[in-house]
Amino acid sequence: MNGRIETLADPAALAHHVADWMTSAALATKGDFRVSLSGGSTPKALFALLASDPFIGRFPWSRVSWFWGDERFVPYDHPESNYRMTREAMLAKAPVPPTNIHPVPADGTPEDAAARYERILQAAYGAPVLDPARPMFDITLLGLGPDGHTASLVPGEPVLEERRRWVAAVSHGRPEIRITMTYPVIESSRRVAFLVSGQPKAEIFKTIRAGGSDVPAARVKPVGELIWFIDRAAAGEA
Repeated sequence: MNGRIETLADPAALAHHVADWMTSAALATKGDFRVSLSGGSTPKALFALLASDPFIGRFPWSRVSWFWGDERFVPYDHPESNYRMTREAMLAKAPVPPTNIHPVPADGTPEDAAARYERILQAAYGAPVLDPARPMFDITLLGLGPDGHTASLVPGEPVLEERRRWVAAVSHGRPEIRITMTYPVIESSRRVAFLVSGQPKAEIFKTIRAGGSDVPAARVKPVGELIWFIDRAAAGEA
């Protein structure tokens, strides 16, 4: 498989390890630091930890900008909104400048929202074309679904072959419409980290780890470092 693996005891240990890793990476970098976030229960624990002691006082909030790798096309106050989850777990509790928060638009049509988010990303990047020597993100967080999806790169959907657009609407394959970054933007990162916890992920992780898998998560090949942070249950060790 691509990347290196770091195995932690359980979801709490995983969240603490990644919080420390993110904080150290941000502190080691001068200037703006861009992070692409993922949804789910594992990142939620991480976000809550970053906004609590001992991390809230160490993390350089003022120069970190937050983006979302994918989002359900629902209002910001919807229970299924990744933005709402992140806001409640972290952004509302930490000293984050409002101008550093860049949620996916949730109004208009899905295609229009995707196009607008693409323009937001390009404005932050400062160019309409990605340069492998200058990654868009410093950290990209990803999850792993039991079917091998990551972000909203869903098996069998046309978005998997998209190489021109930075952001696309995904209208099939899930109960609700999704908006997702495409591979070129996800891969434009100095560090891509999969956060994987729980026994239900063990089978798909084993398949990817064995190599040769073509599920969406296995196809991520960033310009920078790729790390799999997993707990023992997801690793099949519990």
